[in-house]
Amino acid sequence: MKFSETLQKILPFGYLFLVILGILKESIYYYQVGINILKYSNIMDILISPIADLTSTPLILSVFIVYLIILYIINLLITKNSNKDWLKKRINLKKPISEITEEEVKTFCSKLIIGIFAVGLLSFFLGIGLGSGVKVAKKISKNTLNYDYKMTFGDDEIRDIFLIGSNSSYYFYVEKGSRNVKISPVLAIKSIEIIKNKRLNK
Repeated sequence: MKFSETLQKILPFGYLFLVILGILKESIYYYQVGINILKYSNIMDILISPIADLTSTPLILSVFIVYLIILYIINLLITKNSNKDWLKKRINLKKPISEITEEEVKTFCSKLIIGIFAVGLLSFFLGIGLGSGVKVAKKISKNTLNYDYKMTFGDDEIRDIFLIGSNSSYYFYVEKGSRNVKISPVLAIKSIEIIKNKRLNK
């Protein structure tokens, strides 16, 4: 079975896997600050979450694209060398080298590449969720947050806040002078102003 055929068969399961990773990442991240994010998320938030994470910064997107390119090049090299004895020895199918066909080599290597890709994604999402969550939780407990946003509420009250995150329905934040995590519906907020924009205020 060719790599493209294998990819077509697992693509629907692949996106499901990506969504599950997105849920895990969000759950781990918000758990660090005492929030069960699934209680405040709808199906659209869950579906968009993994794509939003992969495109959150140019660096992450670039690394992801390079990762895909590297795996694609590896697949091309395997395809060109699928009849070589040294490659047949590497895959260790527990049968004589002379009986191993090129198709078996391609199938085995395709599954291996997909496995490597899955492990890479799992490491990325879990690492981001755990690392970012721990970092934010420590800053909250030590009161060392940078309050980069001004939030205007429905009654025109304005507060300086640290924005933990948001989805289509809620904002999660900490107000200046407090260590308590607050949750506000999007409809209760008039506007949010970025007062310390790292990209514009250089």
